[in-house]
Amino acid sequence: MTKAIICFIVTIGLYCVAKWGYKRTGKVYLSPIIIVPALLILMLVYSDIPLTTYRAGNKALIDLLEPATIAFAIPLYKYFDVLKKYALVIIASVLSGSLISLVSTALIAGWVHLNSQMVHSLVPRSITTPIAMGLSEQIGGSPSITAAIVIITGLFGSIVGPFIIRKLKIHNEISRGVLLGTGAHALGTTKAFEVSSKAGAISSVSMILAAMFTFGITPWLVTFIQ
Repeated sequence: MTKAIICFIVTIGLYCVAKWGYKRTGKVYLSPIIIVPALLILMLVYSDIPLTTYRAGNKALIDLLEPATIAFAIPLYKYFDVLKKYALVIIASVLSGSLISLVSTALIAGWVHLNSQMVHSLVPRSITTPIAMGLSEQIGGSPSITAAIVIITGLFGSIVGPFIIRKLKIHNEISRGVLLGTGAHALGTTKAFEVSSKAGAISSVSMILAAMFTFGITPWLVTFIQ
């Protein structure tokens, strides 16, 4: 029980310090979504604290994930008129992005001669973790591998996405939201909310649409590439 409480305190402490450092310096490597998981993994590995103990200590935080996700709906309501106005553009963009993600992942995995289970585990990498794990199991992949790949994809997208936005000088909030939501799911959406609530709302919709498209297309794609 003591270890569980320590895990909770350390998690909150690391997050607060990382957030302070990120706001103060703006350095990407100090972003809480990067440094906190890395430090927590090191802590668990070198302190021999079981993952079950860590989860027990942070159950309250884990339980808050669902209401935090639901809270994404607030800006959706606020910007409903904008979403309706650009619905076709958003749908077309997300569908294109989802198709490119699926096909490129399958082709690269096949090119390096990965086995079928690994290919099926990698294909759903660009959608949010719970849906990706369920889809992975359905098509014969490993949900555990998929979960890890989804997290890596989200971290990578939330770092590279803003860099691309800056370099290409993308100022349109619709474009920013679609890019981050489609390419980096929940972590990208969190990043989009740092831009503006409007970009966050677009990113939320893009994330949901990407999950729907991927869930519908993937079983057919897997059958085609086998």
